[in-house]
Amino acid sequence: MSRVAVVTGGIGGLGTAMCKALAEQGRQPVAVDYNGLSAEAVDKWKAARQAEGLDIPVYLADVTSFESCAEVCKKIEAEVGPIEILVNNAGITRDSMFHKMTPEQWDQVIKTNLYSLFNMTKQVYEGMVARGWGRIINIASVNGLRGQAGQSNYSATKSAVYGFNKALAQECVKKGVTVNSISPGYIGTEMVRAIREDVLQKVIAGIPANRLGEPSEIARTVTFLAADDAGYITGEDITVNGGLYYH
Repeated sequence: MSRVAVVTGGIGGLGTAMCKALAEQGRQPVAVDYNGLSAEAVDKWKAARQAEGLDIPVYLADVTSFESCAEVCKKIEAEVGPIEILVNNAGITRDSMFHKMTPEQWDQVIKTNLYSLFNMTKQVYEGMVARGWGRIINIASVNGLRGQAGQSNYSATKSAVYGFNKALAQECVKKGVTVNSISPGYIGTEMVRAIREDVLQKVIAGIPANRLGEPSEIARTVTFLAADDAGYITGEDITVNGGLYYH
């Protein structure tokens, strides 16, 4: 049976590319996304995948809620199979210069981007350890490494990913479970390409590779870390940013 790979934020631009790449790797991807999505949006996404010859189930949950994450993971394991790969990809931005940032903007980002790591990982961790195999892959950001004005909330959550990796990796590596992250730079998702053209060109001009990254390039890094023979890589972060920033 194919290893079940859950991708949170699974029907977004990056999540879609990850699900497709994991399917090509021979995994059984499962997309988990925001429970406020309409049935129409989910059906449209599933139809697009089916047209590509892929059968990828979609489950809805609130990743800021421990109870919602517990419920969705229990349902996936009952209906699809044990979760052996988890990609914590769900994330939001609520950008504001710090002197204008509201408690709501801070809380929304902290809960979605950081609490979700605990809420989702906690549901699958013990099963992975008991089976002696697992891959936990967390999506960080170049702005967690270098910081970004107007993103003190977002940068804080993405920087926290590295500490989470390093601590949890030490607890489970002997059990065959790895914990790593990927720090994307500016990737050509719908959201990024919607940036005003003159602003986007300035962003691209600051990237040594002189282009945006492709979602497939992040997805390829996910499959690298999710591979059966990637068990000696743990507690690490891989930057995929076209040379924009180095550790």
